[in-house]
Parts: sequence; C-alpha cells; structure tokens
Amino acid sequence: MDSEREPVRVVIVDDEQLVRLALRLVIDGEPDLTVVAEAADGDAALTVVDEQRPDVVLMDIRMPGRDGLSTTRELLTRPAPPRVLMLTTFDSDDLVLGALRAGALGFVLKDAPPARILDAVRTVADGNPVLSPAATARVIAAATGPQSSEARRSSREAARKQLSALTERELDTARAIADGLGNPEIAERLNISIATVKAHTGNLFAKLTVENRVQIALLVRDAEH
Repeated sequence: MDSEREPVRVVIVDDEQLVRLALRLVIDGEPDLTVVAEAADGDAALTVVDEQRPDVVLMDIRMPGRDGLSTTRELLTRPAPPRVLMLTTFDSDDLVLGALRAGALGFVLKDAPPARILDAVRTVADGNPVLSPAATARVIAAATGPQSSEARRSSREAARKQLSALTERELDTARAIADGLGNPEIAERLNISIATVKAHTGNLFAKLTVENRVQIALLVRDAEH
C-alpha cells in the first residue's frame, strides 16, 4: 500500500478475548494497519463503530446477544458504512451467506495464516471482495438449500427483473461470475479482453446495485433455479 496513506483503521468484533488479542497482535504489527477498538458483541460493535468510524470491521458471525449477521445488516444501512469482513469457520457457518447478501465483502477463517488475514483486511479496505473463484462457487452451492415453492418463485421473479436491465454481454459476464470464474477465465470464455471484463463487471455493480461478485452470483442463481 502507499506509505503516505493513513493506516487502515480496524475494529475487531469477537466474543472470544483470545481471538481478539491474537488478531490485534497480528494487525498492529503492520505499519499500514491499526486496531482502533474491540467489541465482544454486536451491540458493543455498533457503539464503537459510531465512535471510531473505522475503515474495516472484522466481524465474528456467531456471538451471544446480537450476532454478527444482524450487526452487519445494521452497519451497512448507515451512511458511509465501514467495510465488513466476516470472521468464520466457513465449513460450518451458513450464516455467512446472509452477510454476503447484506453487503459484507467476504470472509476470513479464524485459523487462517496471519499473512492471509492481513491480505484480506487490506483487500477489503480497498473495496474489493475476499473470495476466491473456488470459494465463490462453494458459496453458491451452499446457498441452494430447501425453499418453499412460493419463496423460490418470488426470489426468481425479483432476480429476473433485476437481470433484465443487463445487456447480453453483461448477462454472460454475470453467469460466468456465478460459475466461480475469475477475470482471466471470463475473458477466455467470452473471447474478450480482461479490461472489457472489468468494464462489464463495473456495469453489473451499478445496474444491479450490488457491492461484490458474490451478490451478482446469488442473483444469477436465484434467477435460474
């Protein structure tokens, strides 16, 4: 990152003190990152975020009282919200899907190597999602669960209405994103340049009013299932 930039301000939200301590040690050891506050539950998180105005919130999903999902939804309805990066054990946390739908920019495993956690914080601070193509595909697969026919029809109709605003090429790009492809793979599939893929993706964010690629993928899934 640019050494002249102010350090990225981070709030850590987790009900386990040892987790908060370990994350603080990792993050505060970097010159371009700083932990400005901690919180042990969602209600405390809302308070410290209002006080500190951080750039990034590392948010645990499962906490007593107000959980991370509810807290994320509340934070992301506010003016100029922070970027939210979910802390999770992904294999067991289907709640992460709700957070991604609400606008969280991704997830990081609590037991991930320190370098990966630091990279995730920096990536989210820049407004980019933290989900590999493989992880995106897995999220979409996990999202396909039991649902009533009425709820499924309602979701399908709403998603199709949103996607109807896209050009044919933008829709092709959205479907490729839903298949878990990265920009180089999308360019190869559609026989276009990576710059064009990025342009189409930017149009998708604007037209669909979404924050990240996972939300695009979920819309495609809803429209086509």
